[in-house]
Amino acid sequence: MRDVDIRAITLDLDDTLWPIAPVMARVEQRVDAWLHAHCPAVAAAWPIEAMRQLREEVTREHPQYAHDYTIQRKLTLRRAFAPFGLGEDWVEAAYAIYQDERNRVDCYADTESALARLARQLPLASLSNGNADLARIGLHRHFRFSVTAREVGVAKPDPAIFLHACERLGLSPNQVLHVGDDPALDVAGARAVGMHAAWINRDRLAWHDADAPDLDFPDLDALAGWIEAQRPAS
Repeated sequence: MRDVDIRAITLDLDDTLWPIAPVMARVEQRVDAWLHAHCPAVAAAWPIEAMRQLREEVTREHPQYAHDYTIQRKLTLRRAFAPFGLGEDWVEAAYAIYQDERNRVDCYADTESALARLARQLPLASLSNGNADLARIGLHRHFRFSVTAREVGVAKPDPAIFLHACERLGLSPNQVLHVGDDPALDVAGARAVGMHAAWINRDRLAWHDADAPDLDFPDLDALAGWIEAQRPAS
């Protein structure tokens, strides 16, 4: 990474800024509690595990929406409600519960301070397959804009989503550093279009592919420190 002209950073969200597994577990529990309170017949027919399996079934049946978790979720709810004569108002009400809990994330301890440090150095954009809302989470102030798979119509590692972010930044791919936790979606996806890639490797895993990331950091603080070292104060 010597003599590299990095002018902006794109960041993954889930499992890069916060752990996603506990969030989704709470989402399932809260939606289930809402169903028990407002439509117990649906709750009885679709307990958490059954609702999860239904969503997987819907996803398999609609590969054209593989990039769009919002549509997947709403199709699942629609199918769960339909036998009980409950229409779109119920779908939207249940989805609102999902979305509210989806955005109650517990960021990693380093996230807030590292984002502030990074944003002082370079423009930041989020680049995610998920449907988190940075404004609701409270992190949007650090970012110039957000790019989602739902918006672009394809998900990482498709080249189009990375190139879309670079185009919005007004930069060529080799001027942008993509940061994320997933070796395939983030690291390989970014490198395939000519972007530099930083792997946020909190578990300190070994890299098993020949095409290793340009950078490998244990957390976002380490990334921020590296960026600051490349851009000494004038």
